[in-house]
Amino acid sequence: MKWFSISRFLAVLTKEFIQMRRDRLTFAMMIGLPIVQLLLFGFAINADPRNLPTMIDLGDNGPMTRAVISAMKTSDYFKFTGYVDGLADGERALRTGEANFIVVIPPNFERDIIRGDKPEILLAADASDPAATGGAVGALRGILNVVIRQNLTGALAGNTPRASPFSINVQREYNPEGRTSTNIVPGLLGIILSMTMVMITAVAIVKEYEQGTMEMLIATPVRPLEVMFGKILPYVLVGYVQTLVFLAASFAMFDIPFTGGKLAFFIGFNLYIVVNLALGFLISTVAKNQMQAMQLSFFTILPSILLSGFMFPFAGMPGWAQFLGAGVPATHFLRLVRKVMLKNAGIADVTGEYMALATILLVIGLIAAKRYRQTLD
Repeated sequence: MKWFSISRFLAVLTKEFIQMRRDRLTFAMMIGLPIVQLLLFGFAINADPRNLPTMIDLGDNGPMTRAVISAMKTSDYFKFTGYVDGLADGERALRTGEANFIVVIPPNFERDIIRGDKPEILLAADASDPAATGGAVGALRGILNVVIRQNLTGALAGNTPRASPFSINVQREYNPEGRTSTNIVPGLLGIILSMTMVMITAVAIVKEYEQGTMEMLIATPVRPLEVMFGKILPYVLVGYVQTLVFLAASFAMFDIPFTGGKLAFFIGFNLYIVVNLALGFLISTVAKNQMQAMQLSFFTILPSILLSGFMFPFAGMPGWAQFLGAGVPATHFLRLVRKVMLKNAGIADVTGEYMALATILLVIGLIAAKRYRQTLD
């Protein structure tokens, strides 16, 4: 007997190609995943975000004020979206995520420049994500130096850039030290829950199909929604344990603050767990084996990391990427957990995140219930 036979080798090789052709889902993942990664990393990811939402507290509206605002607009770092009325309104806009920056122009700004009193422009920045604001804050002084050179004419010509007629006070809210861990650690909770909840549920249910134990359920008059909730709710306890361990470690090791409402966090946390478990159940209705279930679970984890705002600022992504990211559950949970833990947010401040998670849960639940097989194929 030959130690190596070309005919036997070709027979095995042909068999594998036939098997690959039959397993269309795995083949599609092999081709689709690199393309998705290329598109996301090539177009959606931006480590130097621009066009960040900015609002103005306008105490004066003279020519110099308009020049300052115009220069900030043309820099591409700031996208002016509206006005706030006072510091309290500006604080609310930063807390809810409506704005990344609040520019405060003080009253009598123009008059104080003429008098040489050197008025102060306040830039309040949401520094909970240092990557989102660092570039813009760093470029601000250069931007305003251009304004000074272009607008100090006439009576103000004696003021040179080395003697700026106004000063800039940058206040970094929610993370004044600029620690990356303060932003990453709360968001990491959402990624961990997404990875484990989706994969555990999908693999566990597909395993029952492979072992034949699902036949017992199919033979009973149990409804699809009853099966779905009966299958996923036990894993809620797993999510509770993971979250408690994670929070305890983050407080002890990284000194992460928790300034907001506990109830607001509890409601959002439960919604997010159920959404991911429902997504795992949906995957189990598509996958034919445990390998496919794991592959599809990984496919859902990639958008959760890249499109949710976990690693890269959400506001700095192109519009199409933000549109796709809005359909990712992790996007809304990351906003929720960061608002509650870092920005002292309560239930009223995260109502939008609740509604988004509930809508995603409804859509996933209806699709999963429709796809659930009452009979073995």
